[in-house]
Amino acid sequence: MIANGRFPQIAYVSTYVPKKCGLATYTYHLREAVQQAKGNRQQDPVVAVCNEEERSDYREPWMWPLLKPDLEDYRRTAETINQSAVDIVSLQHEFGIFGGDAGVHAVELLKRLEKPAVVTFHTVFEKPAEPYASVQKQIAELSDHLIVMNRKAIGYLHDSFGIPLEKISFIPHGTPLPNRSGRAATRRAHGWENRKVLFTFGLLGRSKGIEFALRAVAGAVQAVPELMYVIAGATHPEVRRTEGEAYREELTALIRELELEHHVQMIDRYIPEEELSALMTAADLYVTPYPGMQQITSGTLAYAAGLGRPILSTPYCYARDLVQGHEEMLLPYGDVHAWSAKIIELFSYPGMLGRWERIVGEIGRSMHWPQAGAQHLRLFDHILNEQRAKVAGVG
Repeated sequence: MIANGRFPQIAYVSTYVPKKCGLATYTYHLREAVQQAKGNRQQDPVVAVCNEEERSDYREPWMWPLLKPDLEDYRRTAETINQSAVDIVSLQHEFGIFGGDAGVHAVELLKRLEKPAVVTFHTVFEKPAEPYASVQKQIAELSDHLIVMNRKAIGYLHDSFGIPLEKISFIPHGTPLPNRSGRAATRRAHGWENRKVLFTFGLLGRSKGIEFALRAVAGAVQAVPELMYVIAGATHPEVRRTEGEAYREELTALIRELELEHHVQMIDRYIPEEELSALMTAADLYVTPYPGMQQITSGTLAYAAGLGRPILSTPYCYARDLVQGHEEMLLPYGDVHAWSAKIIELFSYPGMLGRWERIVGEIGRSMHWPQAGAQHLRLFDHILNEQRAKVAGVG
């Protein structure tokens, strides 16, 4: 709580709902969770990064649209924040959401801000390459504090850019609270009764390892005939723009080739978060068979942990950080035999699956939105108190 006894007003800079993207959903929940932690109804403003055709989606007085490609709009937005009652800025950074090469327009906004800025990096590279490296370095240096959702990212930022360790905080990716009350009804509605359900969710594209997972399932179905692999989520908009539904059609052909028609269910649409939570909770095992080992965060894996679902994953960076100490939940990408054998083992010995569920439930307990919101609010207060102390010292 800042000096005059009130909670800080926070301006969130990010994409925002109704835009259908992970960062927009994340920021919506972060704002709601911080509001809850404040215990009041103050409407913190959102600087919603959008395209011209989306501007009309942000008409509420507390919504300040920022046109992604318009550099001058970043300057105007900085001035709007400077002249407002905002105490601190929470900027959610992901490459691609801001305008300019590698999102360099965000640098212009931060340069002109006169209010303290806390930047959450949703992507951090172990060995950053240009043009991303120089843009991220500038953003890190212009911020007053950084938040990461993977403990390994602290070292990456320190080693790559010389960012002081005390300038970086780890706060877990927020997740919904678990609710198992509708599990049986969800399983009935989707035909999952008497099935052993593996679940993967995300915008469909060639970087998700789905083909590999299908081959692993094909190696397990003889031993576990009730196995069902559910692949949920629409095709990624960029994939659809460049190749239509060619990739989904390739997966459908592979399912036929592997004779998995009875063992695979594809849910080809955008899934609202409440429904997604219900589907995840109804599944028996959440899998992320990603081939890219550098992925620093995964909102879907975070959600699975927060909901207390057992996890089987390739050992990419976020998965390693999330389940540290329980590496039996991680298997190499490409080792179809190992994945098939583990799936068979998990569903042949339910006690093992139950043990994993308890372990993941403990991991996820600290990730629920009420805890994450309170952690953010404490950090914002701390940054403001530090700044006030510096000003008093100078005076």
